[in-house]
Amino acid sequence: MKYRQFGRTGWQVSELAFGGWQLGGDWGRVDDAESIKTLLHAYDRGINFVDTAELYGRGHSEEVIGESLRQWRGDKIYVATKVQPTVWPDPDDDEPAMRGRYPAWHLRAAVDTALRRLGVDRLDLLQLHGWFRSGTDELDWLETLNALRAEGKIDQIGVSIRDYRPDEGVVLAQLGLVASIQVVFNMFEQRPADDLFPAGATTGTAFIGRVPFDSGALVGHWTEDTYAGWVPGSVPHTLFRGDRFPQTLTRVQRLKKLCAPYYPTLAEAAIRYSLSPDNVATVIPGMKNPAEVDMNVAYSDGAPFPEELRAALASEGWPRNFYK
Repeated sequence: MKYRQFGRTGWQVSELAFGGWQLGGDWGRVDDAESIKTLLHAYDRGINFVDTAELYGRGHSEEVIGESLRQWRGDKIYVATKVQPTVWPDPDDDEPAMRGRYPAWHLRAAVDTALRRLGVDRLDLLQLHGWFRSGTDELDWLETLNALRAEGKIDQIGVSIRDYRPDEGVVLAQLGLVASIQVVFNMFEQRPADDLFPAGATTGTAFIGRVPFDSGALVGHWTEDTYAGWVPGSVPHTLFRGDRFPQTLTRVQRLKKLCAPYYPTLAEAAIRYSLSPDNVATVIPGMKNPAEVDMNVAYSDGAPFPEELRAALASEGWPRNFYK
């Protein structure tokens, strides 16, 4: 496992981290004992950063991670969680107001709940699950979070950029108001490398790359029959409904052909692509069992991503928000 500096925090985190959305059960049925076994295996393999949120299974992901921490007897595990706004704006609203979405009472209640679920005395990283551009001027959220830091309930503050809107974090990164910014970054969503990542270089902002597998598409194991096997109402069943699944599958097949001369699987190409910018501190794929952990950890070897493949992939960018 390779480790990277987490911005200006002084943390050394595994470049391959553990995304915890699936632990809450939103992606399909889960077995908590198996989830804890998988987390402990990940820790044994050198993963020391876990990402979760109150939204994931209505807090169940946090509870499962908390139990894994109680059972773990090794080195420090950094846990990043998220608090959602009181009201989510319309996904098509380009300039939603920040003020009032994270009032002090809301943030304080969320922090206390996360501390209880995770069974820790201090949150390593608390992220706002929705970031809105006006937050660089409307700073009530930051006043409260700084107070919580002073009280010892939070160590570091971060934000999660809205899906497929990397431009909304550029000014925030330039100002260095938070320790980290989480953003969608993968072979379909390549835009963060253009402006967002460079914007944080001078302020020491850490970047967390989420959905490196594009919610499963870039693992490369889909067939025409895959969609029918998903649980109705689950996250993948909803994300790739209608013509979205065949559209995505067609593009995935094209990526497979481009990557085949360089990597034996699309999954390897996807992880290595997401890890390739120096600005990325860590990426957070979801993993459901020890075998998936081992598959992903194997790609953390420091090997450079082929520049000729990166150039070929540039025309395959396909930013689209299936979370709507």
